[in-house]
Amino acid sequence: LQVEESAVSLWNWTVTKHTGAVISDEQRAKLRFVACRLICLCEGSDPPEGTIRRQILMSMKTGKGWIDIGKAGLADGFLENAMNSIEKLYAKLRKGSEGEADIQGHRADVEKSLFKVLSYQAESAVAQGDFQKAVMCVQRCKDMLMKLPKETCYLSILCYNFGVETYEWKRYEQSSFWLSQSYDIGKMDMKYSVGKEMQAKVLRLLATTYFEWDCSLYLDKALKAINLANQENLHPAGFFLKVKILLKSGASDEDIKSALAEFTHFDMSLDFCLNTAKLLLEHGRESVGFDFLKSVPERFESSPDLGKITLLHIEFLLQNKRELLAKQKIEEVIIGHYTGKQLLPEALNQLHIILWDRAAKHYEEKSYSEALHWYNYSVSFYTPGQIDQNLAKLQRNMASCYLHLKQIDKAKEAVKQAERCDPNSIFTKFSVYKIAVLEYDTDKAMEAVIEMGKLAEKPSEYEDKLRVDKNTGSNLLSLAAQIALENDQQIVAIKALEYLSEHLQDCRQLFTSLKCLVRLMLSKIMAENSEKRWVSLKNHFIMVDMLFKFSHKKLAESFTEEKFTGDMRILEAHWFRKVAWNLAVQFKDSPEKMRDFFVLSFKLSQFCPSDKAVLIAQKTCLLMAAAVDLEMGRQQVTPSEQTELFSQALQHLQTCKEIWKVLKLTGDFATDPTDTLLLLYEFEARSKLNDPTLHNLMESVWEQPQIEIKTLEIIASLAMEPPARYPALCKKALKSALNLHRKQAVIDAVKFSKCLHSLINISLPTGLTDLDTCVLQEVWDYFEDALSVVSSTDAYPEMEILWLMTRAWNTGIFQYTVGKYKEAEQWCGLGMRFLNHLGSLKKTYE
Repeated sequence: LQVEESAVSLWNWTVTKHTGAVISDEQRAKLRFVACRLICLCEGSDPPEGTIRRQILMSMKTGKGWIDIGKAGLADGFLENAMNSIEKLYAKLRKGSEGEADIQGHRADVEKSLFKVLSYQAESAVAQGDFQKAVMCVQRCKDMLMKLPKETCYLSILCYNFGVETYEWKRYEQSSFWLSQSYDIGKMDMKYSVGKEMQAKVLRLLATTYFEWDCSLYLDKALKAINLANQENLHPAGFFLKVKILLKSGASDEDIKSALAEFTHFDMSLDFCLNTAKLLLEHGRESVGFDFLKSVPERFESSPDLGKITLLHIEFLLQNKRELLAKQKIEEVIIGHYTGKQLLPEALNQLHIILWDRAAKHYEEKSYSEALHWYNYSVSFYTPGQIDQNLAKLQRNMASCYLHLKQIDKAKEAVKQAERCDPNSIFTKFSVYKIAVLEYDTDKAMEAVIEMGKLAEKPSEYEDKLRVDKNTGSNLLSLAAQIALENDQQIVAIKALEYLSEHLQDCRQLFTSLKCLVRLMLSKIMAENSEKRWVSLKNHFIMVDMLFKFSHKKLAESFTEEKFTGDMRILEAHWFRKVAWNLAVQFKDSPEKMRDFFVLSFKLSQFCPSDKAVLIAQKTCLLMAAAVDLEMGRQQVTPSEQTELFSQALQHLQTCKEIWKVLKLTGDFATDPTDTLLLLYEFEARSKLNDPTLHNLMESVWEQPQIEIKTLEIIASLAMEPPARYPALCKKALKSALNLHRKQAVIDAVKFSKCLHSLINISLPTGLTDLDTCVLQEVWDYFEDALSVVSSTDAYPEMEILWLMTRAWNTGIFQYTVGKYKEAEQWCGLGMRFLNHLGSLKKTYE
């Protein structure tokens, strides 16, 4: 008993709190759920009539509450409980009845509750998509209407709601069933009917359902439904729908005219008439549509909105490519504008939009004269001296047309008018800038671009009344740079680029602009023939160089830009490094520029992941930069320039060596010449800088077991190439090379002879007579080596044999002149030994 009282109290509390909007619908449903379950738990084996009636009410309302908040699945159990309770109540009432009249009275008593429960079950079934169950429940309700005629309206509206829901779910077959049921139920008892307006509404939705389901298959049903709807209650929506169905079915113009005639005397709004005309014209029924449109002004003679009819007429004339007729209409409107028949402001604005759209279309098609014609129509509605931002925009657009037509003076006049109307607009400044660039007025162009830069920093000033993109300022500055480049005005382009970099915060857009400018420059250069291309490349170097250095700077700064992700930065860096590489190759005839772009490519690659491909590119860039510095150093005449270039080369080589260490860990580079190049480049740079660490470098070289002969010979040559002078290193390198020559399975006599020639030259300078005995002995051994090779092969060059003979003979003569007769005899005898190996020259020298 206490639980039952608590449940009833909870139920009543829920009712009062919901009435006062203290709790939500979902909270009410949950509280009812608890209260109802508690009541059910308290049910005895034979509850009294009052308890059963309370259970019926509480179960019905709990189930309905769950349905209303979209949880129909939770409602079914309570509705079933309500149904069981109704049966119990009916049984209890019959048991206590005393006759047939009494039984009928009790049946009527419970049927109202049964009707409600069945209708709720139908709602739940529809919500859960159980069409068959919903049909069964509604049919039972329908069968009960003879005894409950007052419920006719409720059931008709319920079926209409089912029709709306299933229509929205695009279940057209189910929707058509429910709407048909709603209409049929609404006719069952005229006293309790929903009324003609509601019946017409049901039939209109039924016609729409057939129309959208399959108009070709259900055309007759759709027409029948809409005709019935219009008979029930004439309504603009019904008229409009009938016309739509007829148009979709391909009905003749006569049939459509008949449908229009049905509503001739019906009171419709101007907008509705215009929508009908628009519908007809959009379906290609020009004759009917324009006739209907012409009839509209008669019905709305006193309406201030008559201009809407004219606008629609103009729009559809243009859509149907009847420009001449449209122009005639527009000219009539212009005449009316100055004879007291002005359009309302809203209509006039709409007309301006139509005129500008048409002008823009012709502009895109490059029909600039025709575009001007349409812009001039728009100008006609402005009074002389009027100041208006839209007029300024109009004049700027006209200026663009004049520029394309090469009518500079007219363009200047249009821009002048724009300045009068809107002097502080960035768009106006841009128009001034374009004309200045085309006239090669650098001062004025610079002045305009500076003004644009200032305005770009204060976008609110040009965004107040014009709906523009937030990046308009930067877009215009980018375009300004492009126009300047196209017209070979690099100074102006650089200034525009400077302002662009200061203003543009969006890194993605900035790099898009930079890439466009680079592409523009390169396309301009590549468009030249091969003879002029190099000249063009040199002329544009400053701008190209600035673009790349600027890109590098911005890539470094972009690490603080949240929206500019790491992947984006990598993509941009790859693009710029590859283009910089290609430019370096293009500058093959200008070593300094070539080096600069290789260094730039390397710097840009540092923003990329250090994978194998990037490391190889970095290594190559630095090697090329070092090679160029060394080459330029050989050609420079001043010591300070040489020192600077060789020092730069060393810096590149040091960085390259670090990269090379990492790169060698990624794969097999046994055949890669990088180690040799690094050694030779570093040796040359340090030797020509007179670097004290040179000998330390060479100590590691002498220890290398795999060093090549060619490498040693190049080191020897570089050791004596001015300003370097390291005879000891030269001699050591040549001796090492000669030793390697001797170790060959088959000695290459030609290469051996050259190496020996160089070694003798460095060891035995020409013209010296006072030579150390040790030196002479060392050189004597070289001559003996030569004799050994000469004796073993016929491939030894004859001129080299002659040279050896001559050097040995002359050395003997030098010894003779200083009184060293024994040594003189030995050296002259050595020379005579070479004589026997001469070929055709032997007789000459014998």
